[in-house]
Amino acid sequence: MRRGGRRLRRAARVGFVAEYPPDSPTAPAGDGADDTVTGPHWFAPVARAPWPIALTALAVVALLVWRIGARPELPAYVYLGVLGVVLSAIDIPLRRLPDPLTLSSYPIALVLLAVAVPFTDDGAARYVFALAGLGALWLFFAVQWFVVPNAIGLGDVKLSGTLGLYLGWLGSSAWLLGVFGMFALGGLFSIALLVTRRADRKSAIPFGPFMVAGTLLAILVHA
Repeated sequence: MRRGGRRLRRAARVGFVAEYPPDSPTAPAGDGADDTVTGPHWFAPVARAPWPIALTALAVVALLVWRIGARPELPAYVYLGVLGVVLSAIDIPLRRLPDPLTLSSYPIALVLLAVAVPFTDDGAARYVFALAGLGALWLFFAVQWFVVPNAIGLGDVKLSGTLGLYLGWLGSSAWLLGVFGMFALGGLFSIALLVTRRADRKSAIPFGPFMVAGTLLAILVHA
C-alpha cells in the first residue's frame, strides 16, 4: 500500500508539471520543429501532419454530430471538437497551448452558444449555467496554478474557462464528470508511464489533451 501510495502521488506530480508557461515566448518549439513552416512556430505540429489531425478532428466531429444531433448548439460543439484536436496536437509535442487559440475561443464559444439560446428549451437558463461553469472551472484551475505554479501550466488555466462553458451548458453532472475525467485520465496515463519507467516524478507531461478528452467524454455521456 505504501508503494502504491507513492506511485499515486508521483502520478499527480508527473501528470501536471509544465517546464515553461504555455504562453511564454521562451517556450521551446520542440525537438522536431520545422523552420521551413511559415507562421507562428506553435503551428508547426499541425503543418507537419495536417491529414492525421484533420482525420482525427473529423472523427471527433462525427461523434459529436451523432450524439448531439440537429440541435441549435451543434455548431458550438463542432467548433470545440476541432479546437480540442488542434490544441492537443500542439500541446503534445510542444507542451504549449498558444494564446491565439485559447483566448480567442472565449468570444467564439460565447457567441455560438448565445445564438443557440432562443432556439433551445430553457436556453437562457442553460446559458447562465454555462457562464457559471466557465467561471467555476477557470477559478478551480487558477487557484491550482497560483498555489502550486509548477503543477499545471498557465495555458491550461486559459483553456479551462472555455471547457467549463461547454460543460456548464449541459448541467452540473456533466461539469463534474468532465473535471473528474480530466484528472482521472491524466492520472492513469501518468501512472502507466511511471510503472513502465518511461517517466519519473519530474517529467513534464502535457495536460491539455486530457482536459479535452475529459470534456468530450462528459459531452458524449450527457449531451
